[in-house]
Amino acid sequence: MAAGESGLLHATTGSGKTYAVWMGALQRATAAPGLQVLWLTPMRALAADTTAALQAPLPELAPQWTVGARTGDTPSAERARQDRRLPPALVTTPESLSLMLTRENARSELGGVHTVVVDEWHELIGNKRGVQVQLALARLKRWNPKLVVWGLSATLGNVDEAMVTLCGAGARRVQGRVDKTLLIDTLLPAEPGRFSWGGHLGAQMLQPVVDAIERSGTALVFTNTRSQAELWYQLLLEARPDWAGIVALHHGSLDKHVRAWVEAGLKEGRLKAVVATSSLDLGVDFLPVERVLQIGSAKGVARLLQRAGRSGHAPGRPSRVTLVPTNTLELVEAAAARRAALAGRVESRHSPSKPLDVLVQHLVTVALGGGFVAEDLFDEVKTTRAYGDLERAEFDWALAFVERGGDSLTAYPEYHRVARVDGVWRVPDRGIARRHRLQVGTIVSDAAMVVKWLGGGTIGTIEEGFIARLNKGDHFVFAGRVLEYVRTQDMTVYVRVGSKKKGVVPAWAGGKMPLSSELADAVQTLLNGAALVLGGPQAQQPFSDIEMQAARPMLQAQARLSQLPQRDRLLVERYTSREGHHLFLYPFAGRNVHIGLAQLLAWRLARRQPNTFSLSVNDYGLEILAAKPVVLDESLQATLFGSQGLLADVLASLNSGALAQRRFREIARVAGLVFSGYPGAPKSMRQLQASSSLFFEVFRKYDVGNRLLGQAEREVLAQELEVDRLGDTLRHLASLPWSFVELAAPSPFALPLLVERLREQLSTEKLKDRLERLLA
Repeated sequence: MAAGESGLLHATTGSGKTYAVWMGALQRATAAPGLQVLWLTPMRALAADTTAALQAPLPELAPQWTVGARTGDTPSAERARQDRRLPPALVTTPESLSLMLTRENARSELGGVHTVVVDEWHELIGNKRGVQVQLALARLKRWNPKLVVWGLSATLGNVDEAMVTLCGAGARRVQGRVDKTLLIDTLLPAEPGRFSWGGHLGAQMLQPVVDAIERSGTALVFTNTRSQAELWYQLLLEARPDWAGIVALHHGSLDKHVRAWVEAGLKEGRLKAVVATSSLDLGVDFLPVERVLQIGSAKGVARLLQRAGRSGHAPGRPSRVTLVPTNTLELVEAAAARRAALAGRVESRHSPSKPLDVLVQHLVTVALGGGFVAEDLFDEVKTTRAYGDLERAEFDWALAFVERGGDSLTAYPEYHRVARVDGVWRVPDRGIARRHRLQVGTIVSDAAMVVKWLGGGTIGTIEEGFIARLNKGDHFVFAGRVLEYVRTQDMTVYVRVGSKKKGVVPAWAGGKMPLSSELADAVQTLLNGAALVLGGPQAQQPFSDIEMQAARPMLQAQARLSQLPQRDRLLVERYTSREGHHLFLYPFAGRNVHIGLAQLLAWRLARRQPNTFSLSVNDYGLEILAAKPVVLDESLQATLFGSQGLLADVLASLNSGALAQRRFREIARVAGLVFSGYPGAPKSMRQLQASSSLFFEVFRKYDVGNRLLGQAEREVLAQELEVDRLGDTLRHLASLPWSFVELAAPSPFALPLLVERLREQLSTEKLKDRLERLLA
């Protein structure tokens, strides 16, 4: 850093990355007034912690320096103080930096920045927030060509690519050599059983989790979803009422004061355990935490390592994560995850390519922040990895779109957002400027309603779609309590303490994460080994992993009733029930790919022979349930798994218009077409959906060349269906021999797929009866 080089520091958690780069930044300090160092963090929770860590050495190293923080949580008085005079170093988020770029005097305020540090770069690189960072850095480099940029990360599979994406060519990679002991173990169920399905072991694992927390100093209990966190918090307090006050809950929908209280309690060692989601994933230092428990599969190696790093967060201290399987197949996943983590097989993350909604927003941002000349800004944007292959025609389309709303919105003045004055593009309308500043950023979530006590006091926020289904007097679980719904008024939900012990748990959007390809590969390797052991002379030899020993009865039942899925052949199970004719296939490509694959196969089968299909998927395989018998043999292999015409077939097999329309809602909000409302008067989700749907239909009918429509379709394919991985899966399946098995009863691998579908059709009691009959 002293030599003026940019780069990426990749090292284990708790090894001192923050101070290594902070000392380098301080070395570069000058006597000039104003802002010199920007520290970008992906989470507001991380900002306060980082600010305190950076401030700690300043009295001795740079007594004249101070560190400020500027995020959505920063009080207005502190913002006003910073507006008068920015501190030498500022900790902020990508959204707040973009907001600073909209100020008329942005160049004079930010032109003196000589060092930018991007913390937890792995968390940003793969999404539009990372693109926002790339564009902001390109702007800062125009003002200061000698700008030094450093990224920090502990869990990247493609370190060099990530570094070039952030810093450009010629950057330096610094690889940490601090060895860290990583302990990954598993809580084993007393009775794993031969058959299992999603959540089947949940209740059985409660007491082992309670015992593990009891034996630990301070523990973090991670879940993959907010609804799961609410459930496990309730379960722990029901099992141990005496833990009230020393066991807490933390997720992104809770009020910021509640989150701050929990974080402070963790740091000070006042709490025995905290049940959390990814809201506590990243590099917050909780020194008292000795142990992390992961409920269910982490679904990815990077996520597992990140969460493990929350324990023993200091040099020389071991990190320990304990996996808690919620079904028997997750025992196999646990063994696979440990092997993959210890072998360093971490997922790669790549920058999105040319998201035009982010570019449209950036054009208005830069027009507000002093204006731009089109040729200069095109060259500047092209320096980023995300827009390296942006064509001038695409840039000109985006510019025309913000100038006059494209071909279909020319008649509406509110979409004439920029105008050229003396060769410089600026925002002439103060109302447009204000609306843009209120909605800068790329984080798009369902409209959230504030949850308040009837007598005053804020509890947190909850998605509007869930509240819309409640009637007065209904009870629901939120913030670790059972609440009674009273009424909704002005996008605020009023509640009182519930009179019942149980309530419905909200299901937030984005609930199910797909299995990563690295973890799926590790699972398949273990299953291949298990098939050799169970089918060969070593049948009595125990498996080397204790998790595999616990899963052995289930794996033996699968081998007896059918076969174990293997990498070198495609297992196709056939089963006939009163519902119809079932096909079960096991590609091990993750939930998202299986959604597209199931739809694609059903559509291709129906083209040959008309039929009615019901579909079910999980991370391991898929079920196609047909009303009429399906003729399936290896002669159909090329027809079913051919990748020729893949995109057309996928779009035809899915309700792609509806999927693209849903994706377009997010694009419309990022691109500034839809305004989510002023402070204190937010628009409802229904209003936002109606607005974006109207734009979608208008563009489809009257502006067919609108590039945002094409982006919506590309994002559905790339993100929701992982079409590249789907293509790889199809090519792999097309090369495999098939192994057909006629089932007399559902196999242990088929049963979870049956349950996944039946859950959507049957009540809990009916499902329980049906399962008992199937198991018998």
